[in-house]
Amino acid sequence: MQRHIRTRAAIVTVALVAAGAVAVGVSQAAPEHTSKPTEKQIAALFDGWNAALRTGDSEKVADRYAKDAVLLPTASPQIRTDRAEIVDYFDHFLLNKPKGTKIRSVINVLDSNSAIDAGLYVFNLTDPKTGEKKNVEARYTYEYEKRGGKWLIVNHHSSVLPAAG
Repeated sequence: MQRHIRTRAAIVTVALVAAGAVAVGVSQAAPEHTSKPTEKQIAALFDGWNAALRTGDSEKVADRYAKDAVLLPTASPQIRTDRAEIVDYFDHFLLNKPKGTKIRSVINVLDSNSAIDAGLYVFNLTDPKTGEKKNVEARYTYEYEKRGGKWLIVNHHSSVLPAAG
């Protein structure tokens, strides 16, 4: 009987040591804990996107988007789901020399690697043929993810603000 107890104790000890080794391996493999960004840091991502617009370079604007991003643009009925389509949209949109200004923003920081910024903005546009200036009010949603240490847009929806009903 005593030998049976010692054998069982040895098995339990081996199991605990193995479990501890697995737990240590898992904790070492876990990603580093990073703190959540502030709402101000997420709001600044729009400023960077808006500055990219002002360069007039659609490639620089597209650099703000993840390679698997989805863009539902303000001035096109086509859903853009890859870099070439996003660049194509901005090739045309940038001809209007857009400058965005937020009217209202609601930011939700989901965790250390994702956030949503939704609200209303107005674009100052200049017709490339006539030089006529106009403002377009729109509602927007930007979904951001931090990938490879860089904040990127993974989903962007923008639509003309409907008339009050």
